[in-house]
Amino acid sequence: MRKYRQGVIHKKPQEEYSFAEADDRVYDIFRNHDFGDYPHSQRHELVKFYQLLMQNQKSQNFTRLTTLREVAIKHFIDCLMITRLTKLEFPLLDMGTGPGFPGIPLKIHFPDDRLILAEGVQKRVEFLKLVRDELKLTSLDIIGRYVNEEFSYPVQSVITRAVESAEASIANVMVCLNLGGSLVLMKGPNCQHEIEPALKRWGEYFRLEKNTAYTLPKTSHERTLLVFRKYKSLAPQSLVTSTVRS
Repeated sequence: MRKYRQGVIHKKPQEEYSFAEADDRVYDIFRNHDFGDYPHSQRHELVKFYQLLMQNQKSQNFTRLTTLREVAIKHFIDCLMITRLTKLEFPLLDMGTGPGFPGIPLKIHFPDDRLILAEGVQKRVEFLKLVRDELKLTSLDIIGRYVNEEFSYPVQSVITRAVESAEASIANVMVCLNLGGSLVLMKGPNCQHEIEPALKRWGEYFRLEKNTAYTLPKTSHERTLLVFRKYKSLAPQSLVTSTVRS
């Protein structure tokens, strides 16, 4: 069932499962997509997150993916694949996390490491706080604002599934990302055109460390991982000039 509200298609969950049913189905999906060895305890937390997401999807428009299979593959496995492709550094900022992707699955995967979720939409912020409380997630900060050139919360790494360009993403983390830190961009298959303008503008300060094309296991869903490493800080006056020029 769909609702139209302010021009947005609002998809409601197509199914409701008990925890045991959902857990069994996620286990099967993970096993069939090369995640059969994923720890049971952490999978249980992902299932709890799925249930909270679907319960709130009934009244909020958090995700266009509303079947358990879609969420398990295109949200959970999509997020967890990053841990196989690159080493994440902490504290880690999820820039524009939305309802918690990739931040919540990564927090479940790294329960003892510090993560920061930044989100500018208030209803999503309240949902993230609910998830943190219900799942009893520790070392998880939630910041209710967008990340931009003035964002100064110091972190060692930034990750995002946001749709903005690589050039814009680098600009937004220039101040908050520590020297030597990494910017991890989860992209679709058609992002190669973003690299040249990003390095043309920011190549004095960032190097492209990884450019990895891959597919989600046993699917046709193509992805690209871009990792930029910061090796030089931008002087405050230079940042002001650059921002004005852009």
